[in-house]
Amino acid sequence: MVERLYITYNDVHKLCQQAAEHILAEFKPHLMIAIGGGGYVPARILRSFLKKPGSPNIPIQAIGLSLYEQLNEADPEEIPGTKVTRTQWLDFSAVKQSDLVGKNILIVDEVDDTRTTLQYAVQELAKDVKEAAKRMGREEEETKFYIFVLHNKDKPKKGVLPKNIISGQQYYAAKTTGDVWCCYPWEATDIDEHDRLAAENKQKLADASSH
Repeated sequence: MVERLYITYNDVHKLCQQAAEHILAEFKPHLMIAIGGGGYVPARILRSFLKKPGSPNIPIQAIGLSLYEQLNEADPEEIPGTKVTRTQWLDFSAVKQSDLVGKNILIVDEVDDTRTTLQYAVQELAKDVKEAAKRMGREEEETKFYIFVLHNKDKPKKGVLPKNIISGQQYYAAKTTGDVWCCYPWEATDIDEHDRLAAENKQKLADASSH
């Protein structure tokens, strides 16, 4: 049985608050792209902490990526997906292509598990930006991609991110965990039970650290 880590809305809020301080110290995002569905809530919370007085809100766009998997009926959480399918992409009638070129783009997701989805998102978005820059004759302008996740699992990754993202302060995980199953509050059908299990998790950790 995979160990489960229960995360509350308060946990997510505080992780985003802490992350915002780090992000603003490094760069100013011009656009946020949330990977659905786990990236929606953290992206919206993070935007509140990234907003500076007197400045406009950072736009949030969404992409949908589904990581299909062969489910194990006994415990489907044990088998991560391997194939990424695009279910939703940027609507270029709503997002001017010029809004992407030469900008700092922050990709947001809830968890970096196998890194397969993040690799796909960066690769495909980079292709779109490169094509847009070529069409507009702005190929000399540098577009930077940054990544924020609530949790990074400390485990071997199947996906690979560009070296400049990993080594260039362009990747930030609010928290690093072991190879556990992260249970987020927006996935819960009984939020009271979810919060009870989260409190139980924290008590066990507190008891373990005191010994």
